[in-house]
Amino acid sequence: MKKFKVTVNGQAYEVEVEEVDTPAVSPAETIPSPHQTAAAPAVPSASAPAAQPVVQEAPAPKGPIPEGAVVIKAPMPGKISALKAEAGKVIHRGDVIVVLEAMKMQNDITAANDGTLQEIRVSIGDNVKTGEVLAVIVK
Repeated sequence: MKKFKVTVNGQAYEVEVEEVDTPAVSPAETIPSPHQTAAAPAVPSASAPAAQPVVQEAPAPKGPIPEGAVVIKAPMPGKISALKAEAGKVIHRGDVIVVLEAMKMQNDITAANDGTLQEIRVSIGDNVKTGEVLAVIVK
């Protein structure tokens, strides 16, 4: 861990930075002298690896939705913070199926109809988009 003092908009912050598998570089290149007043533009080193974009694989498509099934969709983008029901269980209208965290608020996503919860198509920690299928209920 290395400690640095950073000033942002006149406010001084002390930060710790962990060095992770970086090529050996002389300290003169990585830590500027505290007496420098003007920052020189950084020149990329030929030995430094280029940043690679993070590519996420698309989730595998789920099975088809049975005819006549009720689909519970995400009303807003957010992150799944809890699963409150299990696939195969009988549920009633208004029962909480999943909890969706959006804008630091916990939103209960409830069953729209009575029936059997055929499947939950999300897991805790998944990020979902508006309209994404969360669960399928069969009558």
